[in-house]
Amino acid sequence: MEWSIQDIAKKAGTTSRTLRHYDELGLLDPSRVGSNGYRYYDQDALVRLQRILLLRELGLGLTEIARILDGQQDTAAALRTHLALLEQERERVGRLIASVRTTLHKTLRGEELMAEEVLDGFDHTRYEQEVTERWGRDAYEKGDRWWRSLSERERKEFMDRHETIARDWGRARKDGLAADSEEAQDIARRHCDWLSTTSSPAKSYVIGVTAMYVDDPRFGRNYDKYGEGTAVLVRDAMKVYAERHLTD
Repeated sequence: MEWSIQDIAKKAGTTSRTLRHYDELGLLDPSRVGSNGYRYYDQDALVRLQRILLLRELGLGLTEIARILDGQQDTAAALRTHLALLEQERERVGRLIASVRTTLHKTLRGEELMAEEVLDGFDHTRYEQEVTERWGRDAYEKGDRWWRSLSERERKEFMDRHETIARDWGRARKDGLAADSEEAQDIARRHCDWLSTTSSPAKSYVIGVTAMYVDDPRFGRNYDKYGEGTAVLVRDAMKVYAERHLTD
């Protein structure tokens, strides 16, 4: 099966002139040229055009696209890479949609907006510098690779698991449990298991991370929303757990 240059241009939302320019640059040769001088494109050319358009969507220039296409002859591998990038972008756009919905909802109700909610989805690397400075480049890259490898369902399950733990911390604070109580230490064990999803955390890491829940309101609000002082209980209980069960 093949398509004329006019058909391809219309379906791709571009122009015949653009496709001829791609031909002149050696980016996209027509599969054949008819006796009337019209260019025609077969399925292989169609797939190559898709790759060109995808790379353009990523903001690459034509020179860079030509270099990539020349160096990546395995079409299936290239499409898998494109697919992964598109799925990441879909996840990011999903967060943007949720962010706008939250902003609209809170604006209509006159509720206070939080920057993390309003701006979520605009920059998935917003904690890169902070994590790198605190725990090293390897820690950031390992966590980033792990997060990117998760499906949307897996990411939601991971966050829901944390939310359940946070609610339990809130109930423990409300019940007046001591940081070293059996009940609080059981929540601390679950919290440490959650932190260890990507690695086996050292004592100093757990103590340092949970201290941030009190020192940094960006993280503290995840716990204090279940009652003022919850973040302090988390910090103190996790310190007890880490000193009892973890090593550096």
